[in-house]
Amino acid sequence: MTGISIGYARCSTDKQDLEANRQILLDLGVTDDRIYLDRAYSGTTRERPGLDQALATVRPGDTLVVPKLDRLARSVPDARQIGDSLVARNIRLQLGTMIYDPADPMGKMFFNILATFAEFEVDLLRMRTREGMAIAKAKGKLKGRAPKLSAPRQAHLRKLHAAGEHTIAELAELFEVSRPTVYRVLERSQNATTA
Repeated sequence: MTGISIGYARCSTDKQDLEANRQILLDLGVTDDRIYLDRAYSGTTRERPGLDQALATVRPGDTLVVPKLDRLARSVPDARQIGDSLVARNIRLQLGTMIYDPADPMGKMFFNILATFAEFEVDLLRMRTREGMAIAKAKGKLKGRAPKLSAPRQAHLRKLHAAGEHTIAELAELFEVSRPTVYRVLERSQNATTA
């Protein structure tokens, strides 16, 4: 019995379109009901629900199909870990039209080169982002994220907390922010008084 093909693709942001990747998978013979997608998940993030579902779905003899290796992983260790786990489970990995064969030295080398380029691409993007942010900061154009609470609302939150009548959860609900935000506001005021 021949195994089935399970497709996987992802995009890093909400603004990117997954339709092109879905079409590539369909063109590679994956049926629409066997395609798993992750939207707004970085390839460097290992916790991806679509990938987890795809990996849970494939069985020995099946093939995991991805349009390109960088849709699966953006680091060499992650790509190797996924590739090795598939091989151990007797699952083939198809990258576009190429089947990854870990027993073939050329296939193994090509896989590692692709993974290295995917990781290199991420590192370049990070470097360019840092450089751009440094230039914007030097020009005074990078101000950072605006606080979730205005200064008067932060003062009001600190006053209510100091009164001791509200829990952190109640303050978060009252000011419509998360508990970590409440903790940050309180921490900043404590750091300001000790400085």
